[in-house]
Amino acid sequence: MLYNRPVLKSRRKELRNGATPAEIKLWSMLQHSNLGGYKFRRQHSVGSYILDFYCPSERLAIELDGDSHFTDDAMEYDQIRTDYLNALNIKVLRFLNTDVYDNLNAVCERILEEINVKGTTPQPPP
Repeated sequence: MLYNRPVLKSRRKELRNGATPAEIKLWSMLQHSNLGGYKFRRQHSVGSYILDFYCPSERLAIELDGDSHFTDDAMEYDQIRTDYLNALNIKVLRFLNTDVYDNLNAVCERILEEINVKGTTPQPPP
């Protein structure tokens, strides 16, 4: 099983319940297909990784990065994770928490821009 493995269920729930303020703010724009009609999931797992947000129809992962992502070890881990997801044809967009706080509209525009680059329309998840 590649998606939402049962072994990660409690961790996904823990992450949803302990969402960061930036995640809560971005989720308010993504939930209920508010952003361009695209369905996003939060704390969705792929393999052993739990994604902050995932749009299944577009195979697009959205990751929010706080200060903990700027150590050498964290940057290496993030790169390995991104490479794994890219190998599964999942595009990863990363934003700083400060991007969400300071310019949420620009973050949403960038997400839609990435989706529109593919030239697709909203579809049900696979």
